[in-house]
Amino acid sequence: MENFVIKGGHELFGEVNISGAKNAAVAIIPAAILAGDVVRIENIPQISDVQLIIEILDSMGAEIKLINKNTIEVDSSNLQYQGVPYELSSKFRASYYLIGAMLGRFKKAEVAMPGGCNFGVRPIDLHIKGFEMLGADVNIVDGMVCAEADKLVGTSIYMDVVSVGATINVMLAAVLARGLTVIENAAKEPHIVDLANFLNSMGADVRGAGTDVIKIRGVEKMHGCTYSIIPDQIEAGTYMVAAAACGGDVLVKNVIPKHLESISAKLIEAGAEIIEYDDAVRVTRFKPLTKCNVKTMPHPGFPTDMQPQMAIILSIAHGTSILTENVWDNRYQYIGQLLRMGARVQVDGKIAVFEGVDRLTGVNVKATDLRAGAAMIIAGMVADGTTTVENINYIDRGYEDVVAKFSSLGADIKRVKVQESKAVPTAG
Repeated sequence: MENFVIKGGHELFGEVNISGAKNAAVAIIPAAILAGDVVRIENIPQISDVQLIIEILDSMGAEIKLINKNTIEVDSSNLQYQGVPYELSSKFRASYYLIGAMLGRFKKAEVAMPGGCNFGVRPIDLHIKGFEMLGADVNIVDGMVCAEADKLVGTSIYMDVVSVGATINVMLAAVLARGLTVIENAAKEPHIVDLANFLNSMGADVRGAGTDVIKIRGVEKMHGCTYSIIPDQIEAGTYMVAAAACGGDVLVKNVIPKHLESISAKLIEAGAEIIEYDDAVRVTRFKPLTKCNVKTMPHPGFPTDMQPQMAIILSIAHGTSILTENVWDNRYQYIGQLLRMGARVQVDGKIAVFEGVDRLTGVNVKATDLRAGAAMIIAGMVADGTTTVENINYIDRGYEDVVAKFSSLGADIKRVKVQESKAVPTAG
């Protein structure tokens, strides 16, 4: 077991390079099997979620070649249908993308219900609705999603609520279906567009990604390609928030500034200065943080995946700030950890009210999920004293080289091995 140990009180200065997008990678790598050919994928982040999806494809018979630490080749030309191992897919939030990819290629799929972070029910009813409208029979048996179709036929599918996962899954299933599939009320996140570009590079016909109507005209066959994943919007936002929270001057490189506009706007409102370049943003903050109100929304609104990180700024900003979570039902589990550090927060349903304090105090805290874990790192960096962050396996799911990157900016953060305590048997 490992923890992060952080000594707070340091401003951040320097440059940080952003890795490839986690949320794009976990959709694009499974999508590679649709080609039935050799696909080279570049700018892959070195995170545990990516390692897990590569392990799953390898266990299914795909040939995986590591070109360098951020590039792989996936050869699925000899891949035969088989179910996805339960013990692997049940650990993985994005395991459901294998359903769409396998259904598209083999017309059947058997995958465990998704795992990953535990901050609310992860319903897949919209995914199932989409598969069924394309012509598949879908059943959930012993925690496994089983889908099968004689053929998939394009149709019009209206998403009752905006769902990134369901939009992606229908795209994966529809690219090899017969005829035209139209997804209305589709999600518009940057990784939706990235996936569409990747599918088109393999010979698919996907149009309208990035708008709320996506049209997919099925093709007979797809082929290999070389593709580079976009930079990670949420990783970039995390370092931007850290720079604003700690103070200092940080250049966040290898980003697409347009993807960061909603984050930049709130940081400016809170007292930071943002300068945009072609592929970088500079964040400086030398004056006190001020209150601001934040509401999470589907893209292009403020991302729910940035909500816990932004909460650290609201914790130490002068005045009363209101944070409203409009995407997930249960994403305030980390608030208990913040209260232990001296934050003043009251939660009522989807609304959290912050009364800014002068300082947080370092204590032992736990990462309750991936993005809350990133927030605990930032909290530790702004706190007085030493903070120990436990459950860092959550953080490793989505952040590459987080210790090295923060250390290069002047943070005092270390990864420390901890001996797991063994239960002492008692007489009975």
